Amino acid sequence: MSVTNPAFSASSILENFTAVRGQIETTCHQAGRDPSTVTLTAVSKTQAPEALAAALSAGQRVFGENRVQEAYQHWAHQRGGLELRLIGPLQTNKALEAVELFDVIETLDREKLAKALADAMAKTGTSVRVLVQVNTGAEPQKAGVLPADADDMIAMARDTYGLNIEGVMCIPPVDQDPVPHFRMLKTIADSNGLNVISMGMSGDFEAAIACGATHVRVGSALFGQRNR
Repeated sequence: MSVTNPAFSASSILENFTAVRGQIETTCHQAGRDPSTVTLTAVSKTQAPEALAAALSAGQRVFGENRVQEAYQHWAHQRGGLELRLIGPLQTNKALEAVELFDVIETLDREKLAKALADAMAKTGTSVRVLVQVNTGAEPQKAGVLPADADDMIAMARDTYGLNIEGVMCIPPVDQDPVPHFRMLKTIADSNGLNVISMGMSGDFEAAIACGATHVRVGSALFGQRNR
């Protein structure tokens, strides 16, 4: 597993949070947007407790995790006052645990998972917000519903399974200009009346904001590159 770079100090993390928040604010002003309409999701996967503590000290309260079990290790003992977002693929056999821990699941991409989430919410009496992940690049190795199927997935999740679908998420191909992918996701969100658009990471969050992102998922720009 990756771990926080030991040379990356808590003071550096604080400085990076300040810098990224400043970039978000500047980009919003340039795009004619209110900075309060963009939420910074700190990607805390694989980070050591010291890095998480530094992020909390920097005032960060919204975190993104890739795996259910690791998220429990990071946050179960300090869950209060935080918003936890699952940003990695979810297996159906982990749906119950995910619903018990996370506030938002950003990676719905198939009917079997929609049913598992609905069953888990019924069992626990909770209502977790859900985003549909769209594979905007149609990459075979990547999770997400194809763009042509996004409208049907959103409608099915809402109407058949009663899920609270509040938005969409994407991860553009690493070797392509992300802007067309961001614009595609914004169009899908608008056509379905969805207000939440999770797109943009450390290398392209400014472009995502310019295209309408409401949530940007930033890891290395905050915590530094991870050792493996």
